[in-house]
Amino acid sequence: MKRGNLQRLSGLAGGLLLPFATHAQEVDINPALNLIQAGGLIVVILLLMSVLATTVILLKLWQFARAGVSERKIARKGIDLLKAGQSKEALFLVRQAKGAVPQALARAIRGTERGLAESKVREEVLRYGGNVLEELRSGFRILEVIATLAPLLGLLGTVIGMIEAFQALEAAGNQVNPALLSGGIWQALLTTAVGLSVAIPVVAALNWLERRVERLAHEFDDVVTQVFTEDLSQDNPREQVSDGSGHANAAR
Repeated sequence: MKRGNLQRLSGLAGGLLLPFATHAQEVDINPALNLIQAGGLIVVILLLMSVLATTVILLKLWQFARAGVSERKIARKGIDLLKAGQSKEALFLVRQAKGAVPQALARAIRGTERGLAESKVREEVLRYGGNVLEELRSGFRILEVIATLAPLLGLLGTVIGMIEAFQALEAAGNQVNPALLSGGIWQALLTTAVGLSVAIPVVAALNWLERRVERLAHEFDDVVTQVFTEDLSQDNPREQVSDGSGHANAAR
């Protein structure tokens, strides 16, 4: 390539990149670096814990979506078909779903169609449900540890920072500078703020995930119970006869 063309291309590239370079200069990353520098090693640890907690929460959300935790309507439709005596239709409906509750119902229907005892069917469905729940609970311990340790680490950083601030104040002797003390205090309180900022969202997410697992466990138990029981919320129409006035009376 000729020298003149190379210079023109360099000038064109410089003109295209100039706005991005100017914008990068406007974005000051010093506050974030100053934050880490002021908090020290404890702030770095808390930030790493925040990244780990975010990763675990995202993985759990993906896992919950894959397990079909919210797919309860299909299981209820399957129960309605089963109560109506359409067991084959109910099995065809629920076995197509990927949710854990419909799959548990499919296992219960297969067991009843094979003539297995109720105890064996319940044991198999509960075994399957227990494995699903155990898989969904994996990772909760990590979130619990982060939610517990983050405020404590923040408090530890505050205590250490206060000690350093008062040591600097003592070293100053008679030439006490109020800015020295105030600067040390806010730097010490910084770690507590970071620790609470990490712990609060983790506690909220953990409680929400645990509640979803509890509801799923209830759904497992409810589904397997409805397979072997009869809905008694409505009167049995076969137990009612109509009298001459058009009113239904219970048959004796």
